[in-house]
Amino acid sequence: MNITGKTKICALIGDPVEHTMSPPMHNAAYKKLGLDYVYIPFRVKPEELPRAVAGLKALNVRGFNVTIPHKVSIIPLLDGLDPLAEKVGAVNTVVNEDGELRGYNTDATGFLQALLGRRVEPRDRNVVILGAGGASRAISYILAGRGAHLTILNRKLELDWAEEIAEFILEDLGREVRVLELTPRLLGKALEGAEILVNATSVGMSPASNKSPAPARLLKRRLVVFDIVYNPMMTRLLREARAAGARIIGGVDMLAWQGALAFEKWTGQPAPLSLMRREAVKMLESHED
Repeated sequence: MNITGKTKICALIGDPVEHTMSPPMHNAAYKKLGLDYVYIPFRVKPEELPRAVAGLKALNVRGFNVTIPHKVSIIPLLDGLDPLAEKVGAVNTVVNEDGELRGYNTDATGFLQALLGRRVEPRDRNVVILGAGGASRAISYILAGRGAHLTILNRKLELDWAEEIAEFILEDLGREVRVLELTPRLLGKALEGAEILVNATSVGMSPASNKSPAPARLLKRRLVVFDIVYNPMMTRLLREARAAGARIIGGVDMLAWQGALAFEKWTGQPAPLSLMRREAVKMLESHED
């Protein structure tokens, strides 16, 4: 890669960033399309965020991804928000449009595209979502907007988070969302009529990859099970769902899609999605080895 004064810079900010999949995905895509771009990760501590954002703007970077813990705290530092990012209340992609930083949420759209990419249409389907954090809020909103019937389950201690998502969706989209405490009994009840199960929690993520948010006995053949955890690629939930005969979708699909959508916003070019997914898989496999 020949970096010159004309090379456009894209970046990732978060804390930590050591194990991010984004640089190999994006840099391989730039190379494939012959684009004079480079993608660099930067570790930015929470207290350094305002200075980091001002610095990226001053350096005239083309755009940057935002990961934990900055997806919400970055919002007041931006010049504008895409309507979806504003509704979801989180930003994971920023585009520098002639000196103005505009925030987007490609997590929500990336999730929906990953689902549609596997020929699963959520419209009029009964969808059970586990968790009520930021990822759940984005996924719930995009699914409700698509016309899915939602049930959100969350731990008793944070049940009010799920209720807040339900109120927000009712207010904004006029769609009712059922909220239940996440217990095996209530999850079993919710799954009786469900067609899609989404794990929007971090349960099962490496290094605690022996855990699953749903007991294996509740997983059925008719289900589509989408686990947004991508490390490991084959989580315990996905393994047990596959053994039960369910269709499975891994978090790497969503990872590749959200990256591809950011790539298109920065470059104006169609993203080589399959290449970006391959690069992410290659890096995940090397971590697992």
